[in-house]
Amino acid sequence: MVVVGSDVHKRTHTFVAVDEGGRKVGELTVKAVSKGHDKAICWARERFGNELTWAIEDCRHLSARLELDLLEAGEQVVRVPAKLMAEQRRTARTRGKSDPIDALAVARAALREPDLPIASHDEESRELKLLVDRREDLVGERTRMMNRLRWHLHRIAPG
Repeated sequence: MVVVGSDVHKRTHTFVAVDEGGRKVGELTVKAVSKGHDKAICWARERFGNELTWAIEDCRHLSARLELDLLEAGEQVVRVPAKLMAEQRRTARTRGKSDPIDALAVARAALREPDLPIASHDEESRELKLLVDRREDLVGERTRMMNRLRWHLHRIAPG
């Protein structure tokens, strides 16, 4: 079995694969879009087979799209709390902070902790999230329109 740890950022995701002993066996960085996620899944399946566990640091504002793409592809995903990842990085032999080091720490923390929460998305919660996201978009757009109107009114009649 191989565990693929991830370090997620707004623009890129870095993945590091480890074997059962925690030894690094691969590394990949992709853009933080669905095409990048597909590339990572293909990379992992081609190099390590289908018995994969994807370990994602639990920061859902950055990892939600990745998690959803992995689940839709039929992958097993576990959520690693940031505290566990930080402990693993602190005890590691490699010093410093980089995306591959963080992804490696996430993977090793997932190996060390067998009872991590398994990610899942049921259809109802996914639909509800889409509705909530749409509402937030509409509220944001309304706010922008009101601010723009107010600015135009100040330009027309400053007093």
